[in-house]
Amino acid sequence: MAIWLYEDGIGEERALLNDQGRIVEARIGRHGGVKAGMVARAKLVKQLAAGKRGIGQLDDGADLLISPLPKAVSEGAAMMVEIRRAAIAEKGRFKLPLARPVEDRQAQAAPTVLELISGQGIEVRRCHAYEADHFAEAGWYDVIEEAQSGVIGFDGGTLFVAITPAMTLIDVDGELPPLALAMAGAEAAAKAVRRLDLQGSIGIDFPGLPSKADRQMVAEALDAAMTGDFERTAVNGFGLLQLVKRRTGPSLPEIMQHARTKGHALDLLRRAERSNGSGDLRLVCHPALIRSFEKNSGWTDELARRMGRPIRLHSDSKLAIGGGYAE
Repeated sequence: MAIWLYEDGIGEERALLNDQGRIVEARIGRHGGVKAGMVARAKLVKQLAAGKRGIGQLDDGADLLISPLPKAVSEGAAMMVEIRRAAIAEKGRFKLPLARPVEDRQAQAAPTVLELISGQGIEVRRCHAYEADHFAEAGWYDVIEEAQSGVIGFDGGTLFVAITPAMTLIDVDGELPPLALAMAGAEAAAKAVRRLDLQGSIGIDFPGLPSKADRQMVAEALDAAMTGDFERTAVNGFGLLQLVKRRTGPSLPEIMQHARTKGHALDLLRRAERSNGSGDLRLVCHPALIRSFEKNSGWTDELARRMGRPIRLHSDSKLAIGGGYAE
């Protein structure tokens, strides 16, 4: 039986869907920011594309892209908008949150990860720091490593996942004969799309298959393993298939690869919350993490509240960025 495990962490929510001992979905929701499902008041700051879309600003100063614009709207006008997609940080550029105007709607916060998974009709178990580490036992850190590295092994080959401004690319590589590798890779790629919450435009590069019938078999194998709504092309003669899933925010690889220092800092807090002892709790870590903690002092304040212990930060430049520990 599938079950969601959920953690209300410091700085982020974490959730994994465990189905018969395997993580089939993993989610991280960082606190703060403009997220899909949020409804808020925005002011049109600048019109773009001949009045079809424009730059808006929320009352808290956050910028967003509004599309489509209401007819005859002018710069400076206020309107209610619903966020359709959170901001996406890409190499070399930053995509603003995407919003659409709505009528007769009141302001509301975006749904939390807990609210999203609780509406699926699947049991949700809330995990706590004083319990055994159910996330680690389920393989959470293996999935995080997949998201950070983009390297995913499967029986007979390896997937290499690369985030680009145009799309997420999945390269299927291995030593099996081309058709066998493509069939195994199709199932592995579909599972990776679900597990890592890959969204938007996704390209899968299979081994080249000269037979159209073989290429159709590979596409059907992908269909059988995919979940949720998606659209796809056929596998072309070069082995490339493109699929598209609705985009509401960053995927797990985008979250983990864009703000690596933040990710390591939040993971150190997660591990520190599970430490034992009394008196001062020292977080020993790379100077970059110290700067992250100083910039976000609320994190260590929350750790102190949860632990009932004063928190001390100690910088050690000899440690790797992910080598911090609590003592």
